[in-house]
Amino acid sequence: MTSGAGASRRPNILLIVSDDHGYADRGPSPEFATPALDRLAAEGVTCTEAYVSAPIASRRHDHRQHQARWGARWFESSTFAPDGVLTLAEHLKARDYATGYFGKVHYGTSDAPGSRSCPPHHGFDESFYGLSHFHKGRLNYLRRGEADAAEYGEAAGFMGVGTLWDGDDEVAPPGFLTDLIEGRAQDFIAEHADQPWFAMVAFNAVHNFCWQLPAEELARRGLPAHTDWDADAQPYLEWYDDVIAPNLEHGREYYLAQLELMDAAIGRLLATLDASGLAEDTVVVYLTDNGGSPCNYGDNGALRGTKYTLWEGGIRVPFVVRWPAGGVPAGETREGLVSSLDLVPTLVAASGTPVAGDTDGLDQWSLLRGADESGHDELHWSTGWAWAVRRGDWKLSYVEPGNTEAAEITATEHAPMGSGLFLAHLGDDLSESTDLAAARPDVVADLTARHEAWEAQLA
Repeated sequence: MTSGAGASRRPNILLIVSDDHGYADRGPSPEFATPALDRLAAEGVTCTEAYVSAPIASRRHDHRQHQARWGARWFESSTFAPDGVLTLAEHLKARDYATGYFGKVHYGTSDAPGSRSCPPHHGFDESFYGLSHFHKGRLNYLRRGEADAAEYGEAAGFMGVGTLWDGDDEVAPPGFLTDLIEGRAQDFIAEHADQPWFAMVAFNAVHNFCWQLPAEELARRGLPAHTDWDADAQPYLEWYDDVIAPNLEHGREYYLAQLELMDAAIGRLLATLDASGLAEDTVVVYLTDNGGSPCNYGDNGALRGTKYTLWEGGIRVPFVVRWPAGGVPAGETREGLVSSLDLVPTLVAASGTPVAGDTDGLDQWSLLRGADESGHDELHWSTGWAWAVRRGDWKLSYVEPGNTEAAEITATEHAPMGSGLFLAHLGDDLSESTDLAAARPDVVADLTARHEAWEAQLA
């Protein structure tokens, strides 16, 4: 038994990543039902101070280095890691894991069919995925393939109507995307009973546009059908403003329908682990890619801000880990700073052979088991024109005054960024409502120096 692993055999690993899930949208709740996510929390550990390394949706959960090390900071610079930076799948494949990727791919400008951004080319034996970079980060829940793209015309790229990929082959299976992703993951699990496996399930849910629901689901919920953008009827940005918060009628209901359908898919995956006797010794991790968004009516509760911003609502995320055989207790919470950058060192350590060399993440098994609550000393974020640092309960953030990117996001996505320096003490002010920068110049100077040092060491 190694210090990272908690059992004598190598566990299976199921990493579930959702898209734009609001921090407060977890049950139990009178507004919605998420029994699968509730079950994971009841049977595992919830990290209450968990963060992603960026406030936008590019999937960055499978590298051990901060994406800023290769210049990926915002949409126009976001790319897959360079050659030589091994992915989580490559680490586990080298340890004789079967590896499978099922769902959304969104790394940025490097995404292209057959490129290293594609799962078959960064360590996955089997894969079923969509390249959402070509569709403004979206995959249509219901429509895909050449015929549907032709019908949509100019609107196809905006509405996520395109192809999916099975390995390096274009495919366009009919059906509801959440169920297709789950079904392929089910097939993978069934086919690999003879060796440890790693499955990454990256749902498009609950990204907008959430009205894209099966007709029977709309009928069951008494929700009206809503049409996608028609390029001949209305300018895109004018239409888009009408379909994000607070302007879309039934917007929250569509979102919760997608959330509940994703939860049901997760529940079926958990049931398969139960039925096959794998639940006890399978590491299950759930998190989302960034904070909840006004695009889709996600609710971040007490947290200020949303996706796109470096407020807590943009970067703090749900993070749940279940592994009974690995000594992870049931129904507990953990404070301490946790990052999506910790996934590689933590999950690879579970295989019995820790990651060698430098990593920006930590092996968090000690924290998860309750032996150590410390987590990271500090965490950093940077979009190029905005940055933030958290150390202890102090968080300092900065947005370049007058920045055009910030102004555009504020206007288009209804996501106010702020301007200039803002210092919050999160222990007293989780909602970042009171700026203490003027009152505590010593803290501002310390955190600014720490962030400048972090930026300098990236080079």
